[in-house]
Amino acid sequence: MESRRDRLRAATVREISETARRILVEQGPEAVTLRAIAREMGMTAPALYRYFDSHGELLRHVVGDIFTELTGELHDAIHQVTPGDMSGKFLAVSRQFRRWALSHPREYGLLFGAPVRGRATDQERADFAEECARRFGWTFMNLFLELWRKKPFPIPADDEIDPVLRPQLRRYRDEIGVELPLGVIQQFLKCWIRLQGGVSLEAFGHLDFSLDDAEPMFELMLREVSGTLGLTYSPPEHHPSDRAGRSEG
Repeated sequence: MESRRDRLRAATVREISETARRILVEQGPEAVTLRAIAREMGMTAPALYRYFDSHGELLRHVVGDIFTELTGELHDAIHQVTPGDMSGKFLAVSRQFRRWALSHPREYGLLFGAPVRGRATDQERADFAEECARRFGWTFMNLFLELWRKKPFPIPADDEIDPVLRPQLRRYRDEIGVELPLGVIQQFLKCWIRLQGGVSLEAFGHLDFSLDDAEPMFELMLREVSGTLGLTYSPPEHHPSDRAGRSEG
């Protein structure tokens, strides 16, 4: 049974993480310092080292918490779709990923901008952000696995894949521990690069030079990706936050 001391420690860690995130959103990543967090919480900066060994470890904990939140929202979007509707699942999770990114630009930047560096003496803590990121990634991979089992889509044979890519795809497949043709792995990465790349360009403001509203371009990408996977594209229903601006940026 968890002791009172453990509960108090967990509550303090949660408050530190929430405070760091609030500073991130309100003031930007450069403002997330141990001194600023301690000041917000009425603590001294050295006191924070009882909970985190370094500034980098604290940021990695925040990254893990945010990945967990995002993964939960993606799963919620999937569960609102009829279980057998693979097209609906892919569209729902892709749209929710974009919606969350545009509503949380600074959190998105922390997750998908420059990697957060930092090592901890406690291996469990050091791996926290990576484990949360893996659970996020498996949200998309599991959809690909389910689709491949139910309705295999066209893929190239191994000898048709670029010889420079083949060993890299094989290594990645071994790392994630799935038994899939290399062509499926290649298709998964192609789709992910298009989805995450397009969302990042929009979330970071790199489409502003040409587009005031990038949603139609995003939907065009979804239509094309759906076709390559043998899925049926359907336009989105109106959602109040679909066209979210960058008011939090």
